[in-house]
Amino acid sequence: MKKQPGWALPDLKAAQVRTNRQSPIRHEVFTLPEQLRRLGAGKKYYLRTYGCQANERDGETLAGMLELLGFAPTQETADADLILLNTCAVRKNAEDKVLGELGSLKRLRKTNPDVLFALCGCMAQEEAIVTTILEKFSHINLIFGTHNIHHLPDLLYRVMVDHKQVVEVYSQEGEVVEELPVKRFASHKAWVNIMYGCDKFCTYCIVPYTRGKERSRAMEDILAEIRSLIQAGYKEVTLLGQNVNSYGKDLHLEGGFAKLLEESAKTGIPRIRFTTSHPWDFSDAMIDVIARYDNIMPFIHLPVQSGDSDILKIMGRRYTIEQYRELYDKIRARIPDCAFSTDIIVGFPNESEGQFEKTMAIVDYCQFDNAYTFIYSPREGTPAAMMTDNVPFEVKQQRLARLNEVVNRYARLRNEAYQDRIVKVLVDGVSKKNPHVYSGYTETNKLVNFTNINAQIGDIVKVRITECKTWSLDGEQVMD
Repeated sequence: MKKQPGWALPDLKAAQVRTNRQSPIRHEVFTLPEQLRRLGAGKKYYLRTYGCQANERDGETLAGMLELLGFAPTQETADADLILLNTCAVRKNAEDKVLGELGSLKRLRKTNPDVLFALCGCMAQEEAIVTTILEKFSHINLIFGTHNIHHLPDLLYRVMVDHKQVVEVYSQEGEVVEELPVKRFASHKAWVNIMYGCDKFCTYCIVPYTRGKERSRAMEDILAEIRSLIQAGYKEVTLLGQNVNSYGKDLHLEGGFAKLLEESAKTGIPRIRFTTSHPWDFSDAMIDVIARYDNIMPFIHLPVQSGDSDILKIMGRRYTIEQYRELYDKIRARIPDCAFSTDIIVGFPNESEGQFEKTMAIVDYCQFDNAYTFIYSPREGTPAAMMTDNVPFEVKQQRLARLNEVVNRYARLRNEAYQDRIVKVLVDGVSKKNPHVYSGYTETNKLVNFTNINAQIGDIVKVRITECKTWSLDGEQVMD
């Protein structure tokens, strides 16, 4: 691969830099120069997003910009003039799927020689991945990263009008850019970014390198977005950040995330959720606010990752398992009906059988409502990827299977506690198989499929639970 003039390639070392400088917050009304206004007229775009909620929210901004350019959405790659893959880098299997998709999509050039291929998101921030794409997937027209999605119109202009292959990936601390266009993918539930980036640098995680420095949006901008969503009829917002507990630290905001949670609750929106929380800085003030306001949902995603303090230290998690258990107990005591989900990694380099048993022990202790479990996936450039690992893959697979068996048992047990209870469900949609069966989520984030009397999407209805399964509940709507 030979670097072309004008390319900006990712730089892992530059992505690690952290300074005390406050990241700029830019308020700019998004406008399109005249030459860009009809760039996508008569053309269709296909957008596929991989990974986390932050990527989903980025996808809404990407779609908003593309439709301002005149592109129309399509769900079929064969109909698309532009195919954009918005990628995730957290695990290798997610990257492998994208690389496989890039190879498969090349066939479309046979029937549509002018189709454009673009890749953005976290994979674009990785040096090795970009090198592989440029060497093996030369049909890709555009690569851009997480720091400059607002440049998409100009980048497409260079591809479509100047007929250049464009690579523009910035490895930097980042900034906050407000007032970008957005096409919400749902009409009743919305993601609301409150901050970007991560400074935790867990030894296994690539996110601090791909997403940059922790940088918070101004509280007034967040609250204004929530109020606009209320006016548009939205019933639920999820406050998003790689670690929401850190919100406001860079702005020296008194009260931090607890203050933002409280002010968000005061807007009156029926439901507020947040993700993700790091156990290390989950404050007592946060717990008090969650307990105080009925419209802050009693559901917390609290990643533990391992049940062994020595492994947690090597992971760079900044808490012991005793501290995690103490936090869990504190939340459970203050918010008795709270539901919990978690993340767990098995097979971290050199994890012993005894250390794995301690992970099983914390699952027995907390009895999580849900757990996202993974075999450790090395990420090139992270400290953990350079560690010697003497745990055979077959052992890791066996441990994952054992863990999942226990996780499933407790998920079923937690769900069985809902038998015959009446719960409030925010209606998401209707079953494709039965027009009388709708689905939605309880305040504690339980999926409910229920027989409908008069519910519409976006309504909050009462449902009596009639059957409990491992990952969902069945019920029937009841009238007041």
